[in-house]
Amino acid sequence: MNAPECDAAAYERFSHPWLPVCRERGDHFCVPRAARVCGFFDSVLVHTKGKFARKPFVLADWQRNEIVGPMMGHVVWSPEQGRFVRQYRMGWLELGRKNGKSELLAGLALYLLAFDGEEGAQVYGAARDRDQARLIWDVASRMVQLSPKLNQREGLRIRSHERRIVDGRTGSIYTILARDALGNLGLDPSAMLFDEVIAQPDGRLWEAMRTAMGSRVEPIMVAATTAGNDPSSFAAAEHAQCVKVADEPEREPHRFVYIRNMPIDADPFDEANWPFPNPALGDFLNVQALRDEATEARNDPAKENSFRQFRGNQWVSQATRWLNMNLYRECTGDLWLTGEWSKLLNGRDVWCGLDLSAKMDLTSFCVFAPPQGTDPGHCAWWHWLPEEVLPALDTVTSHRASQWVRQGFLRLMPGGVIDYAELCKQIAEVVAPYKVREICYDKWSGEYVRQELEKLLGRRVPLVPNEPTYVGMTVPMRELMALTVEHAWNHHGNPVAMFCFDSVEVKRAVDNPDLLKPVKPERSPNATRIDAVVTAALAVGAWRIRGQVQKSKRAYGF
Repeated sequence: MNAPECDAAAYERFSHPWLPVCRERGDHFCVPRAARVCGFFDSVLVHTKGKFARKPFVLADWQRNEIVGPMMGHVVWSPEQGRFVRQYRMGWLELGRKNGKSELLAGLALYLLAFDGEEGAQVYGAARDRDQARLIWDVASRMVQLSPKLNQREGLRIRSHERRIVDGRTGSIYTILARDALGNLGLDPSAMLFDEVIAQPDGRLWEAMRTAMGSRVEPIMVAATTAGNDPSSFAAAEHAQCVKVADEPEREPHRFVYIRNMPIDADPFDEANWPFPNPALGDFLNVQALRDEATEARNDPAKENSFRQFRGNQWVSQATRWLNMNLYRECTGDLWLTGEWSKLLNGRDVWCGLDLSAKMDLTSFCVFAPPQGTDPGHCAWWHWLPEEVLPALDTVTSHRASQWVRQGFLRLMPGGVIDYAELCKQIAEVVAPYKVREICYDKWSGEYVRQELEKLLGRRVPLVPNEPTYVGMTVPMRELMALTVEHAWNHHGNPVAMFCFDSVEVKRAVDNPDLLKPVKPERSPNATRIDAVVTAALAVGAWRIRGQVQKSKRAYGF
């Protein structure tokens, strides 16, 4: 049966008689459909933030002609429905950070809620958790409040306590859905809006919602995201499929793809390469912000990776080198050629960090004396290793580990495991000459040692746990990096610490590039150690976070 003339504009012309009539046959781009959606943005919606707040949401040319118009305007004839329907049931938008993805999704949510001609529409905003899902909903609710036309629409109500927008005219709702609500899916969605797919740990919510849309005439699921840093993730798999569809649309004609990745071999610091992954640049995305970030990224490998991912929209490795070793070497100071040189810090106020091994590996303890006037801060380390593990460490260090033992930088414990009771005795001896303000330790593995140290040191020395998570390690690592960049501390050439600092990488949280934690390189986890970095960060972090607040308090010594 031959398809009749396009009737896709019937509803649009009823409400908006000024729209053109579409007389196309067969699969085509329906101008009235596209014009209605774009017109909704231009004449109904308003911006909600910054200098554009309360001004009409006039789509940029790239938003209108490359995303909204094509995605919502292409139609195909459906023999099953006996009418033209949207061609695209799925949309994938992948571009750099701060290019208006959330605002675009919020606008689409409101259109699909009340202006798409769908009675009883169920529109859901999905994300990793409710806080993330709220971001788009909050924008949409603010649009309703600020838009004179939406605010006056009879039956359109915001129920903030439920995170729900209801359209009484069509009996439709827009609300949020998080992955942690996966067990309560008895839904009939007409539209799904996924924010930052890279934060999804797997594809269960995606598949659950996609398969729940089968009863709707024109369902659509739109995902907006930035490039990720985990090649094994669900988002990476969807990205790879979308790249194939972009090259060969006939693979999945129902999938709309808009991907703007900077080529992986492109220079991320060349401004000529910035507009492609950032189409909003020069419009509502400030080019100076990118320039400032690029300046920082040139001197920091971790920030370069973040800049590539979130500004260049490049898929990168999740873990990256944390420290330029030239910077580290510039913080050497006087060489302390044996472990005995740490006696130069006797009598000083110090903050300490403790990182325990799993009894069969390196255990590290760091003493940090903060800067005093023009004198930089100083770090001294003590490391312990089970004697039976020494040959393995010798192998990966070209027999330097045995030399560290002879020099006093590495202490051996008999047998194949660390004796925690003996360890605590030695730590008590180590800190005796200092005025210890705090010992910060790894919360997940240090409870027994905390109890033992408390017995030996008494309650005069605070023993503060720290979680080795993104939240727990971000500030300590940043403060240690700040001291390094400012040349405000000396490590005095401790060879075990040098080995650790040369190995450490950082992993950033997939949903927040500002959060990080130290990790071993995935390519060689058994050949590297990072314990000295962790303990130095814990000690410096303790001083910065709590020591600066307590300057006026008296330190306890031994």
